[in-house]
Amino acid sequence: MFQTTKKTILAALVASSVAGFANAKTDLTMYYPVAVGGPITKVVDGIIADFEKKNPDIDVNAIYAGNYNDARVKALAALKSGKPAQLSVMFSIDIHELMNLDAIVPFDDVVSTEQEKKWLNSFYPALMENGKAKGKTWGIPFQRSTIVMYYNKEMFRAAGLDPEKPPKTWEEYVSMGKKITNADQWGAMIPSTGYPYWMFGALTKQNGQKLMNSEGNKTNFNDPAVVEALTFWKSLGSEHKIMPEGMIEWGTLRQNFLEQKTAMMWHSTGNLSAVKKNAKFDFGVAMLPGNKELGSPTGGGNFYLFKKSTDDERAAALKLVKFMTAPEQAAKWSIATGYMGVSPSAYDTKALKEYVVAFPPAAVARDQLKYATAEFSTHQAGRVRKILDDAIQATLSGQKSAQDALDSAQKQADRILSRYK
Repeated sequence: MFQTTKKTILAALVASSVAGFANAKTDLTMYYPVAVGGPITKVVDGIIADFEKKNPDIDVNAIYAGNYNDARVKALAALKSGKPAQLSVMFSIDIHELMNLDAIVPFDDVVSTEQEKKWLNSFYPALMENGKAKGKTWGIPFQRSTIVMYYNKEMFRAAGLDPEKPPKTWEEYVSMGKKITNADQWGAMIPSTGYPYWMFGALTKQNGQKLMNSEGNKTNFNDPAVVEALTFWKSLGSEHKIMPEGMIEWGTLRQNFLEQKTAMMWHSTGNLSAVKKNAKFDFGVAMLPGNKELGSPTGGGNFYLFKKSTDDERAAALKLVKFMTAPEQAAKWSIATGYMGVSPSAYDTKALKEYVVAFPPAAVARDQLKYATAEFSTHQAGRVRKILDDAIQATLSGQKSAQDALDSAQKQADRILSRYK
């Protein structure tokens, strides 16, 4: 009797252990920036819900953390607190800082199969420029963009301009802007708060120069082509009078465009769905005009894997990143937000093919990748970026000449980056 009871208890314990093991779940915490507000959280939540249905052994806790800087600060604070996240979407330009902090691991160290290695090389090369360093891949593109030009076709028509022929050169941009500008509206607006360095990276690329080298330890702030680009930006308000002088706010520019206070605005392709939904007029989307060449920096966020995680957590995190960047999910994401599908395969999906045919502006940011460059990124990124932002704003507000502002910025950047050469 006792022996039978003992066997029964032992069998029950074994069964319980097996059941517990079978039901064991891997918990993932992911920080995600939602700088553009509510709708994106719903889209991300929907993708995560689909992932959890297909992977019932993984639970994902998405923590929405404001803008990119907020996401980085909160994710790094969690690492220090002993309750780290396993992955996050953060600025693609955070790569050098995260590597210097020894906070992330390269995806090359986590992928194992040939299929996974092939996946690492499936993204648009221009989007990978900010994700690679020292011969390894540290960031995988997801919430990615280029700067595009939104323009009001009705204002073009009223000014006698062809609404299907937006400006392709700086000269045309100024000329058309002058024809549109009047007492009630501006011809153009380029935002100079929020991310002025990003807009400036477009202008310098269009003038044939990049703002930094690929190692992130050298800047080209006072190169003649860079100085000329900033002088041109300043002239749009002070000389040509096609945009307001001084600062133009990033956060309110989209509303200015929707309220028809400006005919042309430079902004992220991530605004595309919002403009499409809210514009009460016929609008177009075009590549940015060029000078010596066409060009825009890429922008937006990459997935990163944090170092403080178990093997099971890393494997689960990789599975989530692969799911969210898969062609079908990338297509769904692009249609819902306006951000790019991050791989050629995304644009081969039935959904995105049909969407691009019905709404051609959805392909502009992708097509502009042929002329794109990496977003401005260096070691000590926050400090160096602020130096450049301050130089841009000092010039646009008339406090300094472009030459003086950028000479000073270059000296400061040289001092900061000398230790990384």
